[in-house]
Amino acid sequence: MKSKIPSFLLERPSSEALQPIRGKHKASFLEKGMYQLARVIRSGYVQWETASKDGYFQRIDARIKVLFLLIFIIIVSLKRDILSEAFIGGFVFMLVVLSRLDIIRFYKRVLVLGFLFGFLIAFPAAFNIITEGEIILPLYELSKTYQFWIYHIPKEIGITREGIEGVALLTSRVMNSVSISFLVLYTTPFPDIIKALKMLKVPDIFLMIITLSYKYIFIFTRTVEDMHRAKKSRLAGQVNHADARRWIAGRFAFIFKKTRIRCEEIFKAMMSKGFCDDITFFETGRLKLSDLTAGVVLFLIGGFFLWL
Repeated sequence: MKSKIPSFLLERPSSEALQPIRGKHKASFLEKGMYQLARVIRSGYVQWETASKDGYFQRIDARIKVLFLLIFIIIVSLKRDILSEAFIGGFVFMLVVLSRLDIIRFYKRVLVLGFLFGFLIAFPAAFNIITEGEIILPLYELSKTYQFWIYHIPKEIGITREGIEGVALLTSRVMNSVSISFLVLYTTPFPDIIKALKMLKVPDIFLMIITLSYKYIFIFTRTVEDMHRAKKSRLAGQVNHADARRWIAGRFAFIFKKTRIRCEEIFKAMMSKGFCDDITFFETGRLKLSDLTAGVVLFLIGGFFLWL
């Protein structure tokens, strides 16, 4: 007998659970950082607010969008020239506009992640110490060349044209991959993504891990905020750094213990309701003609980018 996925795992958190706790006191740097981190975590996972808008991508079936995500991520990884990546980025931008998303907020996150995980990581490769080629920006000149283990340090150190092209290519790949992922996440309710992954024969164990992690992320952020505010309400003065470090270490242990207990409680609750390691859903229905047409158009465009 197959059991359905527990309904509480796919419930949307209430609006109160998504609002950060704000006090009337002046927040310290640590508090501001903690609240900001909690807000980023929540806003990164809460995407049904934008998914409910009447945009182009919101009307497409989730199965088409998940396939679009997988195929275009592969295409972005295979392309080896900046021009193709620019065309893909322009196409994704057009989809973002048609989906009526907040362009400034959307691309602000894309640019930040692209800068951190694309540009900063690849930037050392722009120097001729790593990537040989034509120096377009000389920076420093040594008295002679040096050989350090397997590394050859030339007399003139600078940024090469080939190195800049490599950095730009990697950065554009990261930005395109992130923008495609955000486009799908921000236009598709989470339960629909899970159903689409189930239709694509993703193992149930991965679906359970994703679902439980998605649900717990809100509980985790709220628990951290509650503990911090409870501690602050019991203080009459400042806490020295040693006590603060001990308290933080103790809270880490407490959260780990609480997470483990909650995991066992959820497992027992699921087993008592007949869960047997197999996730089943209600019928999602056949794809509409408009979904099939949109899928064919998107995949033809992907084929064009792959050929380009």
